[in-house]
Amino acid sequence: GARGPLRERTLLAHGLLREPKWGHLKELHRAIKLCEPALVAGDPIISSLGKAQKSSVFRSSTGACAAFLENKDKLSYARVSFSGMHYDLPPWSISILPDCKTTVFNTARVGSQISQMKMEWAGGLTWQSYNEEINSYSEEEAFTAVGLLEQINMTRDNTDYLWYTTYVDVAKDEQFLTSGKSPKLTVMSAGHALHVFVNGQLTGTVYGSVEDPKLTYTGSVKLWAGSNTISCLSIAVGLPNVGEHFETWNAGILGPVILYGLNEGRRDLTWQKWTYQVGLKGEAMSLHSLSGSSSVEWGEPVQKQPLTWYKAFFNAPDGDEPLALDMNSMGKGQIWINGQGIGRYWPGYKAPGTCGYCDYRGEYNETKCQTNCGDSSQRWYHVPRPWLNPTGNLLVIFEEIGGDPSEISMVKRTTGSVCADVSEWQPSMTNWRTKDYEKAKVHLQCDHGRKITEIKFASFGTPQGSCGSYSEGGCHAHKSYDIFRKNCINQEHCAVCVVPEVFGGDPCPGTMKRAVVEVMCG
Repeated sequence: GARGPLRERTLLAHGLLREPKWGHLKELHRAIKLCEPALVAGDPIISSLGKAQKSSVFRSSTGACAAFLENKDKLSYARVSFSGMHYDLPPWSISILPDCKTTVFNTARVGSQISQMKMEWAGGLTWQSYNEEINSYSEEEAFTAVGLLEQINMTRDNTDYLWYTTYVDVAKDEQFLTSGKSPKLTVMSAGHALHVFVNGQLTGTVYGSVEDPKLTYTGSVKLWAGSNTISCLSIAVGLPNVGEHFETWNAGILGPVILYGLNEGRRDLTWQKWTYQVGLKGEAMSLHSLSGSSSVEWGEPVQKQPLTWYKAFFNAPDGDEPLALDMNSMGKGQIWINGQGIGRYWPGYKAPGTCGYCDYRGEYNETKCQTNCGDSSQRWYHVPRPWLNPTGNLLVIFEEIGGDPSEISMVKRTTGSVCADVSEWQPSMTNWRTKDYEKAKVHLQCDHGRKITEIKFASFGTPQGSCGSYSEGGCHAHKSYDIFRKNCINQEHCAVCVVPEVFGGDPCPGTMKRAVVEVMCG
């Protein structure tokens, strides 16, 4: 498995490079490319360098040589002897030597800058609303069948939504009508989310999980004497397209559906007549498009109202920074801009857990370092700038659960601060064949024309912590800030050599030192 302290699962975040992963993998690809003449020539010669260390050497008939030095110890550094030279290998890492002599890359030593992103408010929105009708059926589209039908076979993936509606007759002598103890309804579904309405009122919402999409709704329902309408809006939120027998996965209400608390004890509604409506009325009317949204009368926005369409017009924010919508005040639904779907949003269902430290060392497995971050990152939804006109853009939202659209805003994603952590002997591909090779450098760069405005932290020595929370260690050069202020302030990008004389001398001879810095972009 890959070896390196990188836990992000994508290379882009809201249109910006996700550092340090992007930079680290870029350097990895460059290092492997340097080894190409030897790599393609044949199989490696593998030799032991220690209890948990080994070398893999590739050679070609033309004299090309490339070596990979591996330390499989999960906890300890290792010093190995290879081809008459000594190499220090961090725990659980591989060093790449494209000439069998010079280390240009180590998987555990990340020299790329670390970018701390922030969201800047770029404008509010003025909303209008239109209520989706709960029990409105199209005579051409709706149909009735005995029993429950699987959702995907009905919707053919043309929509997330399928209505299941049935009717329950309640006799006047039912005891619950006078006792005040409401009947209980149980609905079992294959997934993925379900909204239950009784006589037009939302009774409850349930949803499954990635591990188990199946769900069961159980809740008290308010029924009256006579005919009652039970409408269930079943929602699919994506289907697998890999793995064994994924074509057999189901969605929708498959039953049983049972009503408890009647004089008869329990009533099984599974095999009653059910009326089906594929999709929403608003979808059929294309309310997400300019022409469709103009075909109905919109009213003042209503907060916390389930099954509601919202629309707003806005101008594209200035600049070229990536854009997003802050949807933290909403529940669950879908977003369209100028008729094109951004996708589903669901900030009301945040992943559990925290974005804490992940130890990458050790054998790989599919869940390793996949930390579920139950934080604010799930509130922002990317808006592609190429979809926008300078003025008059239409934003349409369909909200299922109920939210507060007045809190939705457009935001720009920018680089707030940039960090770098580079050791004295950081491998480098710059000048790797020359005598300048051993001079490691810190490289810093702000995005979108922004300039470095402040040195928030700098230390050459043995600093502690991580980006955003650095602190000085027991060894610290007191002139650490000076060179960064000189080289970087008011610059879009800068570089500083990691050598003791740059920082006013060696603060602790004989100790491996690092240059750590955090700067603000403005």
